[in-house]
Amino acid sequence: MSENWVADIGDMHHKFGVNYWFQCNKDNKELMQKYMNFRMLMIQEELHETMSAVNSGNSEEVVDGLIDMCVFAIGTLNVMGIDSEKAWNSVHDANMVKSPGVKAERPNPFGLPDLIKPEGWVGPSHEDNHGDIPNII
Repeated sequence: MSENWVADIGDMHHKFGVNYWFQCNKDNKELMQKYMNFRMLMIQEELHETMSAVNSGNSEEVVDGLIDMCVFAIGTLNVMGIDSEKAWNSVHDANMVKSPGVKAERPNPFGLPDLIKPEGWVGPSHEDNHGDIPNII
């Protein structure tokens, strides 16, 4: 196991032929839409299972579920041909420009600050990093 989750997912996809399958089928828009929906449903399923684990106090399953959501999310970026690190850096940089504050429309019962967009804030752009998604959805 490395410290590079994106590379690890790429290795896993290579081992199991996921990227090869995708490349062979990516021109079949109907199949690719079903595949994208499948991946999103898997993330939703993992979220549901993780919430159940939280509610039942099962720490083992909470950790497993959180990682499984990361695997599906990073895996979807990978198979769709998106530069995950570039996308991450774009979102991270945009978030780091924000300031701590309070959003009146979304009360926070924990006393932790919200991320407040400063005047003139520009959100992250992934314009040149959509991979195969435009051809699928």
